[in-house]
Amino acid sequence: MAATNIGMMDAAYFVGRTEILAWINSTLQLNLSKVEEAASGAVQCQLMDAVHPGMVPMHKVNFDAKTEYEMIQNYKVLQDVFNKLKITKHIEVNKLVKGRPLDNLEFMQWMKHYCDSVNGAFLNNYNAVERREACKGGKEANKRSATTQTSAKISVSVPKNRSSSCVRKNEAQPPNVAVLKPTRPASSGGRDVPVAATPTQRQAFDEQITELKLSVDSMEKERDFYFAKLREIEILCQYPEVEHLPIVSAIQRILYATDDNPSVAVEAQAMVSQHQSSLSPLTEIEEDKPKLENPKRKSIVTFEVDAAAISVLSPRQRVSDISDVHQCGSPLTTY
Repeated sequence: MAATNIGMMDAAYFVGRTEILAWINSTLQLNLSKVEEAASGAVQCQLMDAVHPGMVPMHKVNFDAKTEYEMIQNYKVLQDVFNKLKITKHIEVNKLVKGRPLDNLEFMQWMKHYCDSVNGAFLNNYNAVERREACKGGKEANKRSATTQTSAKISVSVPKNRSSSCVRKNEAQPPNVAVLKPTRPASSGGRDVPVAATPTQRQAFDEQITELKLSVDSMEKERDFYFAKLREIEILCQYPEVEHLPIVSAIQRILYATDDNPSVAVEAQAMVSQHQSSLSPLTEIEEDKPKLENPKRKSIVTFEVDAAAISVLSPRQRVSDISDVHQCGSPLTTY
């Protein structure tokens, strides 16, 4: 049985973005360059189809989903598959359809962990292109991926017959470094005119932008997490049963402080310590209570013993006891 619920500190959530993209592209024969390109939910549906053949109705999957409504339909298909397989993973659709890099990366990390745990990272005899043709927009997705892969192969191939002068020129410069020489046309008045960036530079800039987006999303998620915790504490302090307690007043003093002054924490600690000192006489009274209860316990025990003795005595013994009391001149026997 595949593990569907894993913690955020699991090794699955430390898989890098590059490895995730390489896994998706090799498994489904796609050419995604960003994780957020899988925000439509179609990629996730086909991954489940690869792991569980026949479980996903591929004719309902839309690879050409652009609007949030169309994306949500894909996630409904995915949720139905999860329900059939009794997978308890919660799909945060509202966050995924926004195309935020961090949310989509975390979900794809979970998808990779699940797929690896089901079939050991081996997908045998799965024709991703053929299965994708049954989807809406699947043929167009196949054409785009085929065109991109062909152009990539052409750009990577290098002619073998190079001249020695070109080789020496390339060796003089470090690889993947584009030297930009600003031009000074006459109409510009001698000012430098910016030159368009090379494809290598654009790719580097895109990677930097993606990393910055991931960092911002991570900080926003952490901020929202701790804000929710503080909000829960604030609501708890407003309960009528506890709002009058000094410890609650100290907590509210810290929560509602408008500045980062260390004296706020000192004042809160003083409020708590003052409350503890006022409770000390009450503890002494509580310690004396068992001493006062001892005579009551003795009287109860004596009463129980007397009642037991009366029930054991015979009627003749009871009459003799009463006559003894009468002879002693007890006021209880005078008529």
